[in-house]
Amino acid sequence: MYQALYRKYRPRRFEDVVGQEHITETLRRQVELGRTGHAYIFVGTRGTGKTTCAKILSKALNCQHPLNGEPCNECEACRGIDSGAIMDVIEIDAASNGTVDDIRALREAANYTPADVKKRVYILDEAHMITSAAFPALLKILEEPPEHLVFILATTNLDKIPITILSRCQHFSFRRITPEVIAGRLKTVASREGFALTDGAAALLSRLGDGSMRDALSLLDQCLPAETVDEDAVVRAVGIMEAEDTVKLWRACAGGDTAGALELFDRCYRGGAEPIAILRDLLGLSRDMLMVRVAPEGAQALLTGAFDARTLSELSAGAATGALMTACEALQENVNSMKDSRDKRVKAELCLVKLAAALSGAAVEDAGEAPAVKAPPRQTAPAPKPVPPQAETEGPPPWEDEDAPPAPGQEPDAPVTGKPEPAPVEKAAPEKKPAPVEREAPPEKAVQAEQDSPAGKPTARTPEAGEDWWSRVLDICVTKLDEAEARPLSGRDNVAARLSGTKLTLYVRNMFVQMVVDVPSVRDAVAEAAEQVLGQKVGVAVEIGTPPEGPSASRKPGLDDLKKFDGIVKFT
Repeated sequence: MYQALYRKYRPRRFEDVVGQEHITETLRRQVELGRTGHAYIFVGTRGTGKTTCAKILSKALNCQHPLNGEPCNECEACRGIDSGAIMDVIEIDAASNGTVDDIRALREAANYTPADVKKRVYILDEAHMITSAAFPALLKILEEPPEHLVFILATTNLDKIPITILSRCQHFSFRRITPEVIAGRLKTVASREGFALTDGAAALLSRLGDGSMRDALSLLDQCLPAETVDEDAVVRAVGIMEAEDTVKLWRACAGGDTAGALELFDRCYRGGAEPIAILRDLLGLSRDMLMVRVAPEGAQALLTGAFDARTLSELSAGAATGALMTACEALQENVNSMKDSRDKRVKAELCLVKLAAALSGAAVEDAGEAPAVKAPPRQTAPAPKPVPPQAETEGPPPWEDEDAPPAPGQEPDAPVTGKPEPAPVEKAAPEKKPAPVEREAPPEKAVQAEQDSPAGKPTARTPEAGEDWWSRVLDICVTKLDEAEARPLSGRDNVAARLSGTKLTLYVRNMFVQMVVDVPSVRDAVAEAAEQVLGQKVGVAVEIGTPPEGPSASRKPGLDDLKKFDGIVKFT
């Protein structure tokens, strides 16, 4: 009968265990010097050698002809322990045998002396699954065990082991096995089995093993039978995306190409890739890009190794740190929630749509359209209310139709409207009629008027009612920021503004936009642009929600705008 590779090549001596030399050398020396303890606890992630070392230690303690602390694997005791014929070495699955009654039965049987070997050894696998009521039953025998008794507890969750148990055990922590060590072991196994394993395939399998030798060997077993196992064979057998497809998927999302991202996802899904595996690969790429972005000097030691350094450097150069953090958090949240989802494909597709919208700075309802990378177009001001004929020459200023004028000496807040800035008009002589105010003054003329002020600097002022000052601020911002940072400001409804004295508050539509906008580089660019337009320094703050008097500072809100902020504004 065929035997799985991880069972066939399970280490039988301490020297065969790879990646845990700090533990195997200590255990070997203890056996050699006769200074072994009565209770051990082995802690570490899956597939790192906890149970294997426990069995080797049980053989070394009972071997009839030990050599330098190693079991000979030839005597009757060693062969009997390997085959399971020796009843004095007992392996117990604590996940299904961890009740009070189970532990009491174990404690009673442990008092009997061994029949065939020198030491009776109990290996409690998944020891953290022992019930809280059963641990006290185990405590007494751990505290005062018979001389012939040795306990070895193996667990992946040390936090669930009571401190009273830990204090009576020798504690050994098993490390994750490095990808280089796993790849070398896989090459050795492949050579003994008589098939070729390429370096690329070994590296890919070791990365998928995630520090577990058993997982890596199981994945290699899954790729057989084949005379040569290469990267394509691993991709087909395991059901993952190729690194090139993951990079293409990121480029599509970052460019706002929602349709292209979904088409690529569908092709990989039909090719056998699992939705959760696709998002995990995309998460790994985002994480590597973030490491390159925030720690460029030491990033090489932190990378997963799935993507080449040149690709990561190119992709990270065009992505803001906030955008990468947003992508990592969104992908991690979806990967965790997909484990319990019944329709993983739909959840993965929704994640890609939202990710493409967040990275491109577009609203979710606009996903699929080409993302804007420049300042938003000027919004047309609403038509003014009809006035009597005599009001055209002698009536009050236009803003008196909508709002009361500010009190004398009081500095009004900038209203949240969408009217373009009127051209500055000099006060006419008393004997002449006042010149008509032009409602649609080009922004270029207003900027020129500010530049012609004394000392070559704009004069400090408060925006007038109906002035489209925020659009002019955005025009200047997009020239100061790179493409990735300017996209959220270019979105149609992503950011609204409210000026109160010298405080400029930016109101963003959700957390994704906030993480990209609320960074020093963007806030500084907005402050500099506002100073150019308003002639005074302002402090910039970013909040999630809508301004107190409306959802947008670029145009007067209508019913359609308010509906887009459902959840903030309620309709009855």
